[in-house]
Amino acid sequence: MGISSLRRWAKELKRHTLVAYFAARDPRTPRLARWLALLVAAYALSPIDLIPDFVPILGYLDDLVIVPLGLALVLRMVPDEVKRSAQEQASASAGGHASPAMVVAIVAIWLLVAGAIGFRVFQWWRT
Repeated sequence: MGISSLRRWAKELKRHTLVAYFAARDPRTPRLARWLALLVAAYALSPIDLIPDFVPILGYLDDLVIVPLGLALVLRMVPDEVKRSAQEQASASAGGHASPAMVVAIVAIWLLVAGAIGFRVFQWWRT
């Protein structure tokens, strides 16, 4: 797999992430698909990874496996007309940057999750 095909794959992955995000915002999308799409899109666009990238081999496992599988599942759950509309929105917004509010929201969500996990570990450790 050459560099150009990797770039093409990464660009497609980003586009599918945007499609999932726009589909999640559409009221015609089933509730389960909406929640899953938001989780996958937030994880894919988040600067924080489940497994840090500096961990050899495993660091990129989530980016190479979890995100594409999550996106594939979401896109299967979304009705075709919603998918087409989301693809049009993704194409129109391609090249744009994330809004500062979205960045703050994603970081806040990850901090809350990390805090909750840390609190549970602390409680477990004390007992």
